[in-house]
Amino acid sequence: QVQLVESGGGSVQAGGSLRLSCAASGRTFSCMGWFRQAPGKEREGVAGIYTNLGSTYTYYADSVKGRFTISQDNAKKTLYLQMNSLKPEDSAMYYCAADLTPFCSPRRVAGGGDEYDYWGQGTQVSVFS
Repeated sequence: QVQLVESGGGSVQAGGSLRLSCAASGRTFSCMGWFRQAPGKEREGVAGIYTNLGSTYTYYADSVKGRFTISQDNAKKTLYLQMNSLKPEDSAMYYCAADLTPFCSPRRVAGGGDEYDYWGQGTQVSVFS
């Protein structure tokens, strides 16, 4: 049984940092991503990662580029999202997701995530000014 469990969300002042974690049980994944959804808004792909043969490929939405960093520790079966210089508009529920596709591109997150096979329950991030 595959499960993804996010943690690390919370409430932080603008300009602060948070690190989200996504622990996978059952297996490791080479194609994963972070998504977020704010009330009344569509789900947005924030960052994607693809690891293959020792190489890592990442993608970031323009809204977070330069502030967020996605990484993966396969030994720990954990995906991370380091979020720096947080802004109030970053406030949302954040989800990690995994895709079983053999044709992964980290840019797949930009499509909103409908193709992803497994999802976590989400962790709330609130940024106040």
